[in-house]
Amino acid sequence: MMKVNFPKDFVWGVASSSYQIEGGVNKDGRGSTIWDDFCAMPGVIADGSDGAVACDHYHRYRGDFALMQSMGIKHYRFSLAWSRLYPDGDGELNQAGLTFYTRLLDALDEYGIEPMVTLYHWDLPSALQARGGWANRETAYAFARYAKAVFAFFGHRVRRFITHNEPWCTAYLGHGIGIHAPGIRDHAQMLDVAHHLMLSHGLAVQAYRAAGFAGEIGITLNLNQVYPETERAEDILAAERIGVFHNGWFLDPILKGSYSGLFGEVFGKMPAAIQEGDLEVIAQPIDFLGINYYSYSVVAHDENSAHAKTRNVTPHDRVTDMDWPILGQGLRDLLIDLHQTYGKVPLYITENGCAQIDRLEGDRVHDILRINYLSEHFVALSDALLQGVPLLGYYAWTFMDNFEWGYGYTKTFGLVYVDWATQTRIPKDSAFWYAELLRSFDH
Repeated sequence: MMKVNFPKDFVWGVASSSYQIEGGVNKDGRGSTIWDDFCAMPGVIADGSDGAVACDHYHRYRGDFALMQSMGIKHYRFSLAWSRLYPDGDGELNQAGLTFYTRLLDALDEYGIEPMVTLYHWDLPSALQARGGWANRETAYAFARYAKAVFAFFGHRVRRFITHNEPWCTAYLGHGIGIHAPGIRDHAQMLDVAHHLMLSHGLAVQAYRAAGFAGEIGITLNLNQVYPETERAEDILAAERIGVFHNGWFLDPILKGSYSGLFGEVFGKMPAAIQEGDLEVIAQPIDFLGINYYSYSVVAHDENSAHAKTRNVTPHDRVTDMDWPILGQGLRDLLIDLHQTYGKVPLYITENGCAQIDRLEGDRVHDILRINYLSEHFVALSDALLQGVPLLGYYAWTFMDNFEWGYGYTKTFGLVYVDWATQTRIPKDSAFWYAELLRSFDH
């Protein structure tokens, strides 16, 4: 075991999302989503697959929770499928969807696992997309109504809620370059979508406060530590610009109540969707910030580059199967920079993990790259804690192999291997390693 120090009350868990694991897309009144629609487009998913069955967690959740319990996992972050509860995104409740999530929470309680619930992990109901989706300001208000209903259903039994998972991906990947649902490529729309996502977050936080629950609410952002190639002023400024693109785009409005002064320089213009009072709503105080961290960047100034006059010079000597460069120290530096820049907001790592090529050999999967990746990043977390960073917990991405968005089933992040032909769950070496680590913290 690596040398690390964590508080006794530090939260250790695993994470997932609804469309990636549930399956059952046509079961019990669930409405269609933009990911159902996107997967039906030719050529957009690497292996031509979809999440129609995925891990069949919709039918197998009790067995999955029993496996979590056997690994010593006591905390689980998952997302609700908006269209299971409200098939059209708004209007009439689907009672079968409410029953499903009620039973799922009952099972978590039975197995001694505490939930952290994400309200939105990218699966917008198709009916809302037909009315403009996140480019339509009305979707932010529909989300607030959905959030208010979820709080009424489950606020008494869920201590931690997350409004959005990685709104950067919804905006940039989904509406900027079109490689995620809904597959739109429109720079101006991308900026409006990002703004409306943040507005919906603020409205949901307001709804949670108004409901008077004693729990906590926050948002999860995917963040990337950015370093300048040299100490030259132009490289440092280049790193700041890319930092706005990856991080400040959402961090600044949510935690500072304003867009960065570099925003126009990075994106060319401000969002047209901004209305008076929006930034005050967006900057509602949150109880915690969730951070999804996978990789880092090194950049240099490049006058000829169309991307904020910067050039990516990140070393690729160590990469995951996603071709994402590995640097545990980047997570430590990111956490310290966040703490220094944005103050004492409590932090959770809500996703962190490694894709590697996993092969079943007999009844084992020897995923040493994943173990080494996690170990390196846990040392970084320990170092950040020693520097005074208010880090409260860590959720590994992910519990089991699943539908990995545009990559289909060609990329695997799970601690647990899934045999897609039989839906058999087989813990990888990393699952045994993680379980041993958790047991060591219990003593």
